[in-house]
Amino acid sequence: MKDREQRGFRTWVEINKDAIRANYRTFRSLLRPEVKFMAVVKSNAYGHGMVEYAKELDSLGADWLGVDELSEAITLRKAGIKKPILVLGFTSPEGFVLASENDISVTISNFTSLNAVSTLKTKLPKIHIKIDTGLHRQGFLLPELPDVLSSLLASRSPLAVEGLYTHFAAAESPSSPYSLEQINQFKLCRDQFMQAGFSLIAHTAGTAATMLLPESHFDMVRVGIGLYGLWPSSEVKQYAEKRIALDPVLSWKAIVGDVKSLKCGDKIGYDLTETVSRDSRVAICGIGYWHGFFRSLSSKGIVGIHGKPAKVLGRVSMDMIVLDVTDIPEVQTGDEVVIIGNSEKNNFSAEVLAETAGTINYEIVTRINPLIPRIYA
Repeated sequence: MKDREQRGFRTWVEINKDAIRANYRTFRSLLRPEVKFMAVVKSNAYGHGMVEYAKELDSLGADWLGVDELSEAITLRKAGIKKPILVLGFTSPEGFVLASENDISVTISNFTSLNAVSTLKTKLPKIHIKIDTGLHRQGFLLPELPDVLSSLLASRSPLAVEGLYTHFAAAESPSSPYSLEQINQFKLCRDQFMQAGFSLIAHTAGTAATMLLPESHFDMVRVGIGLYGLWPSSEVKQYAEKRIALDPVLSWKAIVGDVKSLKCGDKIGYDLTETVSRDSRVAICGIGYWHGFFRSLSSKGIVGIHGKPAKVLGRVSMDMIVLDVTDIPEVQTGDEVVIIGNSEKNNFSAEVLAETAGTINYEIVTRINPLIPRIYA
């Protein structure tokens, strides 16, 4: 990439704006016109660069942005983002005034937070009440709902109860009836809020449910991993890929820093964990676990050079990996290495890398070091 060469990057991430647009349009096409679209950009936009990604989705017409913590929301406001933002994770009561001053909505999921926001006299933030319908993580339990409503109705100041939501536990498993049970529980909760006089945005669906469960769309959906062109699970992909196309947005690349020849029997890397079984040619690439290339990929990770697979030899260290390029004789210093992305002949996907590392694609992309440059094109 010319931009990389000009700036001297040895590793960088490329973000395909056309793919962002295509994925956004794909998910919009699944919704009724009145359903709002929340683009989830938490955790550095799943490793893609939060501010830049949020700006792209803002320009495409996303109705809301979802983040994990208040600091992320403040960063987006400082970057000029004016769309509604919901903090999906816990917000300390000390942050409620700051959220209000910046027109940021917060999640209330426990009585400590509810009591704290109820006693504020001024600068009350807009709140979304989270209900635990079965994930058993964040949220009020169903038997607690009468007390939640009583507290809201008895608050000193009229609270801006803007939304009501829950989170699915098994939406990535299309055959599981659990999500339908959660939807039914959520409907009962929503009805109680409506009967109490609250008019609010009801939302339950993440990426998988947006694809598979139209009955879960309610007033808004929260799309995360799918916006980045990645499937939430292999089960969802198998179930939906014939009617829904996702376009991976992110490519992670680096360059070959050194090339050398080794003799059969030479050992490689820290603790000498690998011995070459033939005369070999190896390439040294300047990435490691500090950059987000998992140590569990030692002696088994595969990357691409000249469109061909190159296996990691020995331990992944903090800042370097050694690659077997014996069967790619044209490799030389300065050549491009594809860690994640498409090449001319092979697909070095986040899913394949995740399977090799023993994890999921979410972790692969979110753990790419945020200091690595993201280049949008």
